[in-house]
Amino acid sequence: MLDSRQPGRVLSALCVALAAVLLASCTRGEDTADGDPSPTASASSSAHEPNVVYVLTDDLAWNLVKYMPHVRQMEKNGTTFTNFFVTDSLCCPSRSSIFTGQYPHNTGVFTNNGRDGGYGAFLKNDDEQKSFGPALQRAGYRTGFMGKYLNGYQPADRNRTSKPYVPPGWDEWDVAGDGYPEFDYDLNENGTVVPYGHEPRDYLTDVLSKKARSFVGSSAKAGKPFMLEVATFAPHGPSTPAPRDENAYPGLTAPRTNAYDKGTLNAPKWQHTLSPLTSKEQRDIDEKFAKRVRSVQAVDAMIGRLESTLKEQGVADDTYFVFGSDNGFHMGEHRLRPGKQTVYDTDIKVPMMVTGPGVPAGRRVSRLAENIDMNPTFQELAGVKPPSTVDGRSLAGLMHGHTEDDWRRALLVEHHRAASKNGDPDAAPDNSGDPPDYEALRTTDALYVEYSDGEREFYSTASDPDELNNRAGSLSDAQRASLQRTLTALRHCNGPSCRTASGSTRRAPEDD
Repeated sequence: MLDSRQPGRVLSALCVALAAVLLASCTRGEDTADGDPSPTASASSSAHEPNVVYVLTDDLAWNLVKYMPHVRQMEKNGTTFTNFFVTDSLCCPSRSSIFTGQYPHNTGVFTNNGRDGGYGAFLKNDDEQKSFGPALQRAGYRTGFMGKYLNGYQPADRNRTSKPYVPPGWDEWDVAGDGYPEFDYDLNENGTVVPYGHEPRDYLTDVLSKKARSFVGSSAKAGKPFMLEVATFAPHGPSTPAPRDENAYPGLTAPRTNAYDKGTLNAPKWQHTLSPLTSKEQRDIDEKFAKRVRSVQAVDAMIGRLESTLKEQGVADDTYFVFGSDNGFHMGEHRLRPGKQTVYDTDIKVPMMVTGPGVPAGRRVSRLAENIDMNPTFQELAGVKPPSTVDGRSLAGLMHGHTEDDWRRALLVEHHRAASKNGDPDAAPDNSGDPPDYEALRTTDALYVEYSDGEREFYSTASDPDELNNRAGSLSDAQRASLQRTLTALRHCNGPSCRTASGSTRRAPEDD
């Protein structure tokens, strides 16, 4: 715990810890606590390889979970990762990290469009071949992907093929391009473009729900293990609710956290023009928040229906059900108008829950986890050894209640400002958070940020959880140099060097 009354001594201790320990080893034998069986053995000891259902939402922050009863039930029935972060609070870099298990500096995807972003950069860097889809398909899994892929992808894209392109590794492919409005979109359904209209039955989240349940049923009938990702466009703006939910939660207002409409002490330059929220802006924030809540009602209902289908098909006991988000979303915190792309916890800290065979009920895991861990986790659960090129490590042991004393102490977050905002649904005006390029370290109790313009931020998240007091100016030269060395090592890491520890591996705090 960092004590703000003793910055020198505490910061020095943090810097020493960060410099000594980057990340713990990711080998299969080291992924468990002493005396525990390997996660692979516990995950695949049954007669059948386990199934995986992954629901990934778009822009869903922690403050929406309380309005999702089926997700809250997942917290009760399974394990919640309370320190789960994303490599970048932006769609394409985050999703590329999920697919590949790599940081943006290794996927080559830093933005949503242009030379270093979106679907084009994902293809150019051969990231499709690194995805968990092909890996699990080779292992005998029936694989399905539905919903939102990457910005720039269009259902009619051919990518040097004779018919609309289906990426390698997916047996079932039902993917939209511009599905944000939830109506009047096209789906690439296994190589055939199918248009949808504006009738209630065309509501995209409900269409995905129906297709997902059909996929589960056909996979169970075939007797094959399956991996299904359903990636919703909700609650991303315009946050269109299902017609049945349009009048839900009347009068709802956005949370007034301690950071709401508060300026940051010693704020970086990019925040200097932020003014207090006007009354109209606060009303707009409330309206937007209410729409976001209404839009996730269909997502929550889909989760409930999928869980029922798994039970009806007799495969619920053999299925891991994972829920998460590609990034968070701020709404007035730090005086930032609604948006993302910052390094604050409102944007980079997201929900992550899992239920399934051997997963303890009601457990909360505080170990640092990141979206680069999803790829090796899915492979580990399927009994597949993740390749050495992944930067993350499997969470399978933590999912099954193992202590994992030998664990990482720091995570990397890296962000590039887009060269162009044309055609980017996440293009941010300055007052909603459009910082310069940055790299950051996140530990369990601190955040350190380096911006490309030379600005620095440091927060003790233990004593300042809302990240309102930038204490970078209190760092000594030695402390700053130690943090810089750790950050430099991470932002240039690749595969094993992203996971390998050196020096002490002191015991982490116990999980709840």
